[in-house]
Amino acid sequence: MSTSSVSSDIECNLMKRVVKRSVGPAQACVSRMRRKFANIKKWKILSSTLSLLIVYILLLVRVKYSFIPEPSTSPEVSDDVQTHHRYNISCPAIYDMDPVEVGKSLRIRWKEVVEDQDESLFSLTSNCPLFIKSRGYDKVCVSEEERDFPLAYSLVVHKSAWMVERVIKALYSPGNIFCIHYDQKSSPQFISAIEGLVSCFPNVFIASKRELVYYASITRLQADLNCLSDLLRSEVKWRYVINLCGQDFPLKTNIELVSELKKLKGANMLETSRPTPYKEMRYSFHYELKDIPHEYQKMPMKTEQKKPPPPHGIEMFIGNAYFVLSRDFVVHMNSSEVVKDFLVWSGDTYSPDEHFWATIVRLPGVPGEVPRSEPDVTDLMSRTRLVKWSYLEEHLYPPCSGVHVRSVCIFGAAEMRWLLNYGHLFANKFDPKVDPIIIQCLEEKLEERQKLFQSVASSTCNKVSPK
Repeated sequence: MSTSSVSSDIECNLMKRVVKRSVGPAQACVSRMRRKFANIKKWKILSSTLSLLIVYILLLVRVKYSFIPEPSTSPEVSDDVQTHHRYNISCPAIYDMDPVEVGKSLRIRWKEVVEDQDESLFSLTSNCPLFIKSRGYDKVCVSEEERDFPLAYSLVVHKSAWMVERVIKALYSPGNIFCIHYDQKSSPQFISAIEGLVSCFPNVFIASKRELVYYASITRLQADLNCLSDLLRSEVKWRYVINLCGQDFPLKTNIELVSELKKLKGANMLETSRPTPYKEMRYSFHYELKDIPHEYQKMPMKTEQKKPPPPHGIEMFIGNAYFVLSRDFVVHMNSSEVVKDFLVWSGDTYSPDEHFWATIVRLPGVPGEVPRSEPDVTDLMSRTRLVKWSYLEEHLYPPCSGVHVRSVCIFGAAEMRWLLNYGHLFANKFDPKVDPIIIQCLEEKLEERQKLFQSVASSTCNKVSPK
């Protein structure tokens, strides 16, 4: 029996003694005691319910905030310095396809993605020494092999300034050189961020001539050509040039790329195949750039006007927009009247960058020529860019773990192992707003591999000197 029950009994007995002959007061006392017990019981139930509710809320808060991204900062830099966001994830577990960690990456992707702002990159690059240190450029070490084999890059971009910086960081070597062509239609915030980025490096610059880039038009090809011209005029005697877009990411470290490209011995690496009837339509008719009610704003539209055959009896081949070209090839192309005539002829075709490079690399006598008699070189054979097309999934490669945009997979974290082990140099497409974990984990893996490969090479550390 509880203490409260005993006390109540005593109270009632005393009341009965005082009012010996009156039954009413005793009954009233009993009623009061019953109401008292009922109120106590109600408060106990309410108290228990409130306690359970508080515990549940605390658990929800704990689960939610365990996935909040943490700012990436160098240990030697103040915690107030924020670069792009990083997430609390185990990349080795993602690489090993651990179901718990892959599931965690999906929860982050669905609920906790934080979009990096162009303004934050502009703000950070206003202090170049701080930017260089916070992003670890001052710790970049270069082997003799890398120093003796500089590479050049043409980046044609229009959004996501932090993504551009992360691509450069993954490929950075003081001996390499980077040309950035931004679309003239890009936002002022993006342009300011890119200008801030290049101001911190002696070997990163903006193309001297910039285009209004429209999808599938000659302007996309011209943007790369503008960068190639600037790169040839630079003091860096680069050996190969690679073109990239804003949704590419490397699958090899700089030292691995140097090793792979040395094996080419002056040859070029790109897709070049005989055209299908469908692809022939792209250059058999005259196309006009017209306004469209679409995100592209303008696109080349087919007319009924047939085009004359290509000049100089050039045999047509098709491929994609991506290339790895030797310096000798670019020098030859830049001065060739045949190539210049072919470029003019391609001006009113659809997506000329997808037949221009594939065709001129087959021209007789060009440095690193792919003879016309040789078999097709497909995109999977060329290894310049690993792309997943929805209609080839489960036939040539596993399904996309990200999302599809216009039949192309935007990669998810579950594809990390496949991407790194397939053998290509770069992959497309990545989007930090779709899946930031795959980009973060590729960064970590490449940094780990760069250190591993350099440990067996004779390495010296060249520090970047900000302007």
